[in-house]
Amino acid sequence: MAPSTTVADPPPSPTTDSFNSSAAAENDIRPFFVLHNASSGSKSTATVKSKRRIDSPSPKIAKKSEVESAEEEEDGQFFSTLRLKVFETVWSKIDKTIQDVRRDSHSKVFSGIHDWICESFESIGPLSLSEAVRSYPVLSQPSSKQLFTALVLTRNLEMVDDLLTFEDLGLHLKSQGCHVAKLSSMDFSAKNGVGGCLRGLLRQFVMPTVDVADVTILASWYREDGNHKNPVVIIVDDTEKCSGSVLSELILILSEWAVKVPVFLIMGVSTAHDAPRKILSANALQRLCATKFTLSSPAERMDAVLEAVFLKPCSGFTVSHKVALFMRSYFLCQDGTLTSFVRNLKIACLQHFSLEPLSIMLEHFCQGNQLPGEGTGLLTEATMKHAFDLPSVTRNKITRSTCEMLPQFLLDLQRMPNPWSIVVLCIYEAGKFDKLRLLDIFCETLDPEARYLKYFSPSAILNSQSNVSGRNSVIRRVLRKLRDLSPAQLSSLLKSWESLTAELSEINEKVMELHPFMRNVEAAGQRQGIPSSPKKHASRSNSKLEKELKAMTDKVSAVIEFMLREYMKPVETVPFHEILCFKNVDKLQSALLGDPRGRIQSDLLEFHNILHCMCCSQRGTTLLPSMHDTSILYTLAQEHADVINLHDWYQAFKTILIPRNSKAKLKSKTTSKSKKRKDRCEEPEPPSEASIQARFCRAVMELQIAGLIRMPSKRRPDFVQRVAFSS
Repeated sequence: MAPSTTVADPPPSPTTDSFNSSAAAENDIRPFFVLHNASSGSKSTATVKSKRRIDSPSPKIAKKSEVESAEEEEDGQFFSTLRLKVFETVWSKIDKTIQDVRRDSHSKVFSGIHDWICESFESIGPLSLSEAVRSYPVLSQPSSKQLFTALVLTRNLEMVDDLLTFEDLGLHLKSQGCHVAKLSSMDFSAKNGVGGCLRGLLRQFVMPTVDVADVTILASWYREDGNHKNPVVIIVDDTEKCSGSVLSELILILSEWAVKVPVFLIMGVSTAHDAPRKILSANALQRLCATKFTLSSPAERMDAVLEAVFLKPCSGFTVSHKVALFMRSYFLCQDGTLTSFVRNLKIACLQHFSLEPLSIMLEHFCQGNQLPGEGTGLLTEATMKHAFDLPSVTRNKITRSTCEMLPQFLLDLQRMPNPWSIVVLCIYEAGKFDKLRLLDIFCETLDPEARYLKYFSPSAILNSQSNVSGRNSVIRRVLRKLRDLSPAQLSSLLKSWESLTAELSEINEKVMELHPFMRNVEAAGQRQGIPSSPKKHASRSNSKLEKELKAMTDKVSAVIEFMLREYMKPVETVPFHEILCFKNVDKLQSALLGDPRGRIQSDLLEFHNILHCMCCSQRGTTLLPSMHDTSILYTLAQEHADVINLHDWYQAFKTILIPRNSKAKLKSKTTSKSKKRKDRCEEPEPPSEASIQARFCRAVMELQIAGLIRMPSKRRPDFVQRVAFSS
C-alpha cells in the first residue's frame, strides 16, 4: 500500500553529527512499510497533556490498576500458551490416529503387493556365472524380456492422497528388504527424456552424485555387495500424467536388461486398470506382465477416519451438526481427498482452542486423566464464571449454586459419547446393505433437534408406502431397507449388533431377544425350501416365511426405534458441551473459503482498530492527515455511488491533507526569517500540490490493484467505477 509521506521535512537545527545521522536514518523509510504517521504539533500535544493531568487518578489508584492489568495480561498470556500446548497434544493424538487408520486401510494391499514381488522374484531364479559376468544380456526367450508390473488403482481424482499412499508403500517394501526407487510424473517429462529417468534411478540406487544416464551402472551395482539377493522395485505414482513416449522408452530399456536386473514396476493409475493402454506404445505394452491391485476408495477411507476419530475413544474433540454438514459439503464439492478433510479438521480444532477458554480441559479428556478441580489452578474465578455463562448451561438452568456439581457434569460429558457412538455404528451396519456412507449418517445423527424422529416413526415407515416428510433422511432409508433383507442378511446384522452393544446391557439384551425370532425365520425358510435372497416381490403373501420375516422386521425396527429414542443424544444437547465441541461454522468457512476483498475493505475502513494509535483511535472515524492515503480515499469513496468523479474525489482528499486552519495560518505568517523558522518548528508545512497529486495517484492505483475500483474509460475519462461495496 502507498505510504503516507510526512507533511513537511524537519527544519534544520544545530545538532551534532550523530543526531544528523540518526535523523537521516529515520527519514530513509522504505515505501510499502509505512502504515501510519503520528500527528505532530506542540500545541495540541500540550493541550492533551494538561487535560490528562486534570483527569488523571491518584498515584495509588493508578499504581493499583496498573498492577491488576499487568496480572490480567500475564494470566491471559499464560492460558493462551497453555491452550496452544493442549492443542498440540490433542492434535498429535488425532493425527497419529489418522495415520494409523490410513496405514491399516492399505495394509492388505501392501501385503499383497509384497507377496506378489516375492513369488515373481523366486520364479526368476538365480543367474549362472556366465550370465552374471556377461557385459550385455543376450535374451533367448521372449518371456525373459517382460517386466513384472503391478497396476495399482487409486480411484482418486487428485494425487494428494496418492503421494502419501505410495510413500507408505515404498517404506513398507524397504522394510521388507526391497531396493525401492520412486519416480514422479515430473521425471517423465519430454524435456528431460529417458536420460532424466535413468539419472533419477541411479541417484536413488547407486550414488546421489551420479550424473550419467547409463543402465550398465545399475547392472554393475546390482551384482555387487549382495544386492542381487533382493528385488529392485520402481514406483511411478501418477502414470497418467507421464509422457507416454518417455515411459515407453524406459520400459523397453529395462526389459532388455531384465535378466541382469530383475525390475518390478509399480504403476499408479487413478481412473481404470487399462489406463496405460492410452499412453504407452504397443511395443512397450507387450513387455509388461501386469497384475491388478485396487486400493480402498476415498469414501471408505473417510468412513474409517470418522469412526476412529469421532466414534471411538481418541481425543475428546468433536464438531457440531452445522460444522459437520459444512465439512461434508466441502469434502464432496471440492477435491474429495482425505488430505483436505484432515486439513479442515485441523483448522477447526485450532480455532476451537483459540476461541474457547475452557478448551484446556480437553487435555484430560485426551489422556484420560482425572478432570481438573478448583485446586489445580485451571478453574479460576473467571473460568468458573465463563463456564456457567455458556449457552448450554443457561439453557439447562444450571446456576452457580450447583458449582460443586461441576466435576460430575464434566465426568458425564466425558462418558457421554460412548452410547451415542455405539448407536451410530449400529445404524451404519444396517446402512451398509443400502451402500450408505458413515459420513452421511454421522452428520444426521448430530442434529440436536432430532428431526428424523419428528418427521416419522420407524414403524410407520415400514407399514406405509407413501412419501412423507424427511424422505431424504439416511436413517429413513435404513429403516425402509429392512423390508428387503434376506434371512441371511438379518442374521449377519444381528451378529454385528451383538458385538457392538456388548458394553450396553440394555441394548444387548434386546438384541439377544431377537435370536429366537431369527431361528423361526430360518426354520420357516428351510421348510419352504426358499433360498435366502432379497425379497422383492412376494409370490405368496400368506406363506409362513413371509409372516415370520414381517414379524422379524418389526422386531428389528422396534430395536432401532428404542436405540434412537433412548441413546441418540447428540453432544449439543449436553451441558458444558462447548468445552469439547467446535460450533462456529462461520469462522471455519471464512478460514477455508476466504473473503480477501471483504477483508481489505474492512481493514481500510477500520484501520484505527488495528493500529491503535492515539491520534486516530480517539477521533474515531474522523479523517486526519496522519492516516494512510488509501484509507482516506476509500473512506471518501463511501460517500459516492457506483461512479466517482475524479475531480471531486481529489478535492476532498486535498481538503483532508490541508485543513482550512492550516491555510489561514499560512496567510498570517510574518516575513521575518526568525519568525518563519519558529513557525516552521511549531507547525510543519503542508504538502505541495505535486506531492498531493502523486499520493492521490498512488492510492488510486492501489485501490485498483486491490480490485475495489475500475480505472476511467475512454468514454468517461473523469470518472472511476466502484466494483466492490462494503457490507
